Amino acid sequence: METVAHKLAPTPGAHIQMTYLEALVQAHIEEMDRDERVVLMGEDISIYGGAKLIERFGKNRIWNTPISEGGFTGLAVGAAINGLRPIVDLSTASFVYLASDQIINQASKLRYMTGGQIDIPVVFRCYMYSVGSIAAQHADRPYPFFMNVPGLKIISPTSAADIKGLMKSAIRDGDPVLVFEDTRLWPLKGDVPTDPELLVPIGKADVKREGKDVTLVTIAGAIRPAMEAVDALAREGISVEVIDPRTLKPLDHEAFKKSVAKTGRLVIVENAHPVCNVGSEIAAVMAEDAFDLLKRPILRLSAPDIHVPFSPALEKDFFPTKDHIVAAVRRLL
Repeated sequence: METVAHKLAPTPGAHIQMTYLEALVQAHIEEMDRDERVVLMGEDISIYGGAKLIERFGKNRIWNTPISEGGFTGLAVGAAINGLRPIVDLSTASFVYLASDQIINQASKLRYMTGGQIDIPVVFRCYMYSVGSIAAQHADRPYPFFMNVPGLKIISPTSAADIKGLMKSAIRDGDPVLVFEDTRLWPLKGDVPTDPELLVPIGKADVKREGKDVTLVTIAGAIRPAMEAVDALAREGISVEVIDPRTLKPLDHEAFKKSVAKTGRLVIVENAHPVCNVGSEIAAVMAEDAFDLLKRPILRLSAPDIHVPFSPALEKDFFPTKDHIVAAVRRLL
């Protein structure tokens, strides 16, 4: 775990070591200190780092809500219209479906439908559990569901520094932003900048490791088996460039194209289902805009097009593994 965290560390500077989850909480603290309009509402806030926030800011700005996702998400949209900057903690990512009407029909559309007269500065957080036998109704990775919606921004970075910087950018943004956190990244430690004004821009990818033979784009928790695969391939003399999009909407296609121009080969790895996922969008755009740069076909790795099983034995290889990624890279060489 420490080895992976080291690889995901940012450039040196004034920083402190903390976990992904600690960096996320720190982003909340800094933005709530900076702007009294920022409030936090949602389910089970005290369980996942929120106790520190409740102690610091009290019940006027931290609202533990009933289990009524549509209700408190609609409350947040109304609060945003009236001048607050809410953060909505939806807990498990599968619960975002219950809030989807408010997110899609209200948050994403009201600025457009009012001709820009109102902003909807609201952040929706949710957590993706890709292991742990929590079964199909709690194990979805729903980010592709929202990528088709105009007016939304979506982030899902993989390092502690990036989640802090992007969360701060999301809170300051005038548009609704969804944050999809992979819980397998929560315990990873990394060097996090201490400057409260240092932001990571929405819409910019990051090269986590440079390489020359194959471009590997990894989404969210797929970064962990991807890095293991890259280490194994490096021992064979195969150089793989690893890119974390960090933002899923808008995607940084220029960063992917720049890398493909160097390597001529592209593999995209994620834990969502294969139909209309992030890999589909990246592959389509690269086929349109960078076809002449490709030496081999684009490969996509994802979960199969079935629901996540409860069985630990079936779940173990349900998502792309180190071996799957190594095999895909070798296919292109």
